[in-house]
Amino acid sequence: MSDPFPQHIIPLPQVEAEEILVTHQISFEFYEEVRFREAFEGYCQWYQQVAEQHQRELEAMRGDINLFGWIQRGRLD
Repeated sequence: MSDPFPQHIIPLPQVEAEEILVTHQISFEFYEEVRFREAFEGYCQWYQQVAEQHQRELEAMRGDINLFGWIQRGRLD
């Protein structure tokens, strides 16, 4: 009966192994950069939405009655 999994390991030639590791490292760094840029783009979109929401809220607040200012004027009178 022959063993389907040989018990010996044949190492890759050193040059080929180095090329594989360099290629892997370059690929890893590339996809890490892609993930970083996607996360940054998502953050920028979120920030823009929040800034627009705050601007709308500020405009709405400017139309409200300034109760604090009204109370302060009452104290000074």
